[in-house]
Amino acid sequence: MTGTTRTPGTPLRVGLVGYGLAGSVFHAPLIAATEGLVLDTVVTSNPERQEQARAEFPDVRCAGTADELFDRAGELDLIVVASPNRTHVPLATAALKAGLPVVVDKPVAGTAAEARGLAALAEERGLLLSVFQNRRWDNDFLTLRKLLDEGELGDVWRFESRFERWRPRPKGGWRESGDPAEIGGLLYDLGSHVVDQALVLFGPVTRVYAESVVRRAGAEADDDTFIALTHAGGVRSHLYVSATAAQLGPRFRVLGSRAGYVKYGLDPQEAALREGMRPGPEGWGAEEESLWGRVGSGESPVTGGGSPVPTLPGDYPAYYAAVAAALRDGAPNPVTALEAAAALDVLEAARLSARDGVAVAL
Repeated sequence: MTGTTRTPGTPLRVGLVGYGLAGSVFHAPLIAATEGLVLDTVVTSNPERQEQARAEFPDVRCAGTADELFDRAGELDLIVVASPNRTHVPLATAALKAGLPVVVDKPVAGTAAEARGLAALAEERGLLLSVFQNRRWDNDFLTLRKLLDEGELGDVWRFESRFERWRPRPKGGWRESGDPAEIGGLLYDLGSHVVDQALVLFGPVTRVYAESVVRRAGAEADDDTFIALTHAGGVRSHLYVSATAAQLGPRFRVLGSRAGYVKYGLDPQEAALREGMRPGPEGWGAEEESLWGRVGSGESPVTGGGSPVPTLPGDYPAYYAAVAAALRDGAPNPVTALEAAAALDVLEAARLSARDGVAVAL
């Protein structure tokens, strides 16, 4: 896979397509905070968002269409696609055909077949194609991986993961659209995160069962979904994504032959980015001790069971640092399109299972 030919020491210039939630809150700040990357151009046709981008990044250029980027592909080293889901495949395809490496926000595509098609095109062109699965660098996920690596829980029997919110009134917009072309709904939005994490932790899946409903008046896409996975290694994953949870459950409850790990609360990085904070050397991604998870057996953590486990700092900046290293030095791609395709296999099976009321074998 080829990297960039830019002079060593010169920052890699990034074009960012989309400046909504994903572009403005996640990608732009993380790109700007990464050594060796510079945010060159933001693509948005919205004048207010163009003004916002210039205010937040005074040196950035703005363009109204992605074609303006592709027309000067020789001036850029990376394209980041953070636009609505329906545009991911066509924009990533155009960028690769223009000779540019690409990062695509999740979900990379609506189907696993499309994701594999993009992966094949990137391989054919010798270009990086990476998928932004930032939740691999959540504080709780990093902590759980450490516990598993150290064998603290013994053999894991069940992995429970919840990404729940209380949003009783729909916001509207494409994410809540019932049009299949929009690839909206929580199954593909938050489900992309919890399924990816389960696959990273426990490997391939042989069986998928799901329940997916639309609960809120006026909502068109699924807003309360449960997914049960049987992993080839024997672990059972129970995954919950919801916008209608009046009481939030633990983010993780992981039950093993020796002990369990229970962790409440969300990684603080998204909230910090939304508030305008930027990654830095001191304290980024750190969590208050009161929110640490607990490891133990035989008693609920709510009543003092188990021992507190310091939560490792979350590290979203590590994703773009890895992308820069892949482009500069040929280091590994942090999240490949084929990994994303495996998650999409599961999401597609979950959609079929919820529709037909049956378990689906993979």
